[in-house]
Amino acid sequence: MPTRRSFLKQGLFVSGAALAAGTLADGSNAATRAQSDGWHMPDERAAHAATWMAFGPSEDIWGKKLLGVARRNLAGIARAIAAHEPVKMLVRADDHDIAAELCGPDVILVTQPIDDLWMRDTGPVFVKDQTGQAGAVGFNFNGWGNKQEHGDDAKVAGFVAGEVAAKFIETDLVLEGGGIEVDGEGTAIITESCVLNPNRNPGVGKAECEKELSRLLGVRKIIWLPGIAGKDITDGHTDFYARFASPGVVVAGLDPDPASYDHAVTTRHLEILRQSTDSDGRKLKVVVLQGPSSVRGKYENDQFAAGYINFYVCNGAVIAPEFGDRQADGNARDALRDLFPDREVIQLNIDGIAAGGGGIHCTTQQQPA
Repeated sequence: MPTRRSFLKQGLFVSGAALAAGTLADGSNAATRAQSDGWHMPDERAAHAATWMAFGPSEDIWGKKLLGVARRNLAGIARAIAAHEPVKMLVRADDHDIAAELCGPDVILVTQPIDDLWMRDTGPVFVKDQTGQAGAVGFNFNGWGNKQEHGDDAKVAGFVAGEVAAKFIETDLVLEGGGIEVDGEGTAIITESCVLNPNRNPGVGKAECEKELSRLLGVRKIIWLPGIAGKDITDGHTDFYARFASPGVVVAGLDPDPASYDHAVTTRHLEILRQSTDSDGRKLKVVVLQGPSSVRGKYENDQFAAGYINFYVCNGAVIAPEFGDRQADGNARDALRDLFPDREVIQLNIDGIAAGGGGIHCTTQQQPA
């Protein structure tokens, strides 16, 4: 049942060919620069200075039926997070008034041209160095492999980095934040179908990718999941399949429908994760979150993303979806409470966002404290 956004409008393509040759934007070699810059990506559980979001639903992409509910869902997510930490919401000038009305006074609106709402993918990936200096990696957003218009969204990472005075870190690697999951201690989980896809990084193999991500994010080991390409606009982002609840503990999704293409994929992912160790040699503990058997029918469609893995961890809370399947919703809530005992678990109806093929995590990007 879990799917992602359908293929939408065509956009510009940013090539990763230079990285395939081992050459970075400044002419240096990926191998010699790997592990040399001292950056690391904190885990999402680490303290946040803020959450960044984008009030970006537009009628030309979302259509009349979903536009209003997507905006209300997005505002609801923002308000839930804002009760625990600052939320900064990018918004087009023309949408400022409706965003202010729906989000309320506790959400900080920042006027900036944007194409869509998926800040996890368009925003920078925040990192820190050993002195605590903030960095922001720009991963050259190209509309999930040239599938949607993204001229404004391609500029979001650099804009946000400037807003928070973080050092903007460039790379020739093309990917999205939804394709990266880290434990904050040197381990990452990444789907091959997304990051190694020719529509992002033609000719780039695991070795080149691992060297560059070591430099950018401080990861020492990558657990590669196959994912699945061509079924959704993201080509199978990690954050719909597997998330670290803590170092050594992974919560992973399982599609219970044998007729779904994601059933075989999620089953294979569980096999890989259960056989894997992290960067410190710990065998992973894998907690399975099975998707709902049914969802509310009002906005259900072929792109409806009905999975529980796409939750967001903020200061003091876990913001998670519910889909109207009482048993599955309750199981997900209880599992998240066990995994995050020091945080409040808040479940939201996000049917509009899910009907657009995404989830709560997709709409957010954490800025570490």
